Amino acid sequence: MAKQDRAIRTRQAILMAAAQAFEKYGYQAATITEILKSADVTKGALYFHFPSKEDLALGVLDAQEPPQTVPEHSLKLQELIDLGMLFSHRLQTSLLARAGVRLSMDQQAQGLDRSGPFLRWQEATHHLLAQAKHGELLPHVNPTETADLYVAAFTGTQAVSQTLTNYRDLQRRHITLQQHILPSIAAPSILTALDLTPARAERLSRLDPED
Repeated sequence: MAKQDRAIRTRQAILMAAAQAFEKYGYQAATITEILKSADVTKGALYFHFPSKEDLALGVLDAQEPPQTVPEHSLKLQELIDLGMLFSHRLQTSLLARAGVRLSMDQQAQGLDRSGPFLRWQEATHHLLAQAKHGELLPHVNPTETADLYVAAFTGTQAVSQTLTNYRDLQRRHITLQQHILPSIAAPSILTALDLTPARAERLSRLDPED
């Protein structure tokens, strides 16, 4: 058991060192030498857990998974809002999450499959919208098209927030985005029941196990 725990700690140290390098330098400029030095592990230990630089990057990209800790709610649109609120918080507090976003947006990351985070977010968003189709959405709303729009809009919102304030205003920008999109897709009776307040975002942030 002690050996297994040590392996888990080693893997996490390597991932954090890789995240630091990728966030600072980008995929192409980050080096294995820099990551080894930061993680304070041997080359053999690194390659045992991650056989290549690409595998390291994919490990960091996995940190951009939609949060699994959003509370269940009777309204699936509220769960969708909460996903964005919790991930906005995570980008302010988690190096892994920030590095994952940096990699997914890195146009210079030649040879790296950056599609995973976008596909996972589209899948999670579509799943909630498909459930919301039964009574929460306006009749014309297509869950697949709307999921694509949500992911694209939130990606752009993240990018602007990162550039201008290093994510400090991302919660506000996410709430503003919802205020513009939701009237176009939500039934009026549902719209009034949704909680878009900063207070909800603060409550959700306290539920994040990664803090």
